[in-house]
Amino acid sequence: MSNSVSSSEDLAVLLSHQLFRALGDPTRVRLVELLAERCRACSVSELADCLDVDISVVSRHLALLRAAGVVRANKVGRSVFYEIQYQAVTEALRGIADLLERASEDFNVAGACVASEDCRP
Repeated sequence: MSNSVSSSEDLAVLLSHQLFRALGDPTRVRLVELLAERCRACSVSELADCLDVDISVVSRHLALLRAAGVVRANKVGRSVFYEIQYQAVTEALRGIADLLERASEDFNVAGACVASEDCRP
């Protein structure tokens, strides 16, 4: 198997639709920003106070971010606190960047991308 095919397969694994869906919404991006600005875990109600969105909507957005591995939740009493999973997000984004860089290098060496057999008409 060639290096470029392996890279594209690796890229497909890293390009999780959940991650991009989670980060593709302005409210969810703002939630990540709020958590990063505070450098600590925050409750759903604390985050909702900073947004013009109902607490139930904030909770659903955080659940989607959690499912994508962007944040983790910790229940303390009746409150749920969320924090960014910095290492997991960094590794995913770095992996995507590394694979795209390798694909770009392969493209520059070959002068073009070569379609795999399963993608040709």
